[in-house]
Formats: sequence, C-alpha cells, structure tokens
Amino acid sequence: MSSLKQIKTAIDKENLWANIRELRKNEYLKVGGSIDTNIYFVASGSIRIFVYSESEEHTIRFGYQHDFVVALDSFFTGQPSDLYLQTLSRTTVKVLHKSVFETWIHQDLEWLSLWNKALQALIVDHLEREQDLLISSPQERYQRVLSRSPQLFQEVPHKYIANYLRMTPETLSRIKKG
Repeated sequence: MSSLKQIKTAIDKENLWANIRELRKNEYLKVGGSIDTNIYFVASGSIRIFVYSESEEHTIRFGYQHDFVVALDSFFTGQPSDLYLQTLSRTTVKVLHKSVFETWIHQDLEWLSLWNKALQALIVDHLEREQDLLISSPQERYQRVLSRSPQLFQEVPHKYIANYLRMTPETLSRIKKG
C-alpha cells in the first residue's frame, strides 16, 4: 500500500475530515491569488491544477478519484498562491484542515515518515515532468504520460491534456492517430 493510501486510511479511521464538498463541473475549489491550506481528497470526479500567465492557462497537474490535491505552495507557506484548482466533472472532495493534519501527523513518527515519503515521490514526479517538458519531443511526452496515467485520457478533456503536454489540441490529435 502506498504512503498516501496508508495516510488516507488512518485519516478515515480517526475521522479527521472537516467536511465533504460537492462541486459542479468547472467549479473552482481554489482561485489564483488566494490562500488555501486545506488538503483535499478526491472521492469522485477530477480536478485540474493550473496557473495563468500572460492571459494563457498552463495546466500543471490533475487529480483523480482517490488522489490527494493541495495547493502545496500555499499549504506550506500560508501565503497566497497563483494556483487554480478547478473541477473537470461533478466532483466530491473530502476536506482536511492543515492545523488538524499537522497536529495528527506529528503525533506518530510512522505517519510523519509516510508523509515525507509521499512528498519525496511528489518531488520526483515534478522533476520528471520538468525533464519531459524540457527535453522530450511531443510524441515522447505523450507516450510517457500515457504510460504513467492512462486514466487521464478517460477522465480529462483533450484540450486540457494538450495544454498539460505543452502542445496544441491538433498536435495531440495527430500524435494519437499516428
């Protein structure tokens, strides 16, 4: 069982969730410029995390059913974040407040160790993504994301996948046909 699955199971057992939110398609869980230190668990649906730059959206990450989603920069610093968290379909999230999480995670070294392992895995994922964007061809980026996250193509509209892969929807379509 992964570190995050173990943490989620323990949070469920301890009943630490603050509440459950039901969101419509395209609803914002967080907007740019706001502070959000909550951790969200996607019970159903999907979420994209993106930023605006020069009137253009740049998709950074997706969250699916059974994923944790968080505006990590705001979570750690307590400062406003440029990240947007937007639902891609009807989505249900469980909400965990940072203060509750931190109190709980520091009560047991095993949970703290699992949290550190989860953060390390996230850092490695981000580094792989940065490398993909810097050195891989569009075809290679497509193949890598397909092998890492095949559910992406069932749950996320292609225009967002293309944006995530830093290509036009037409290029993505051509690669998929090829």
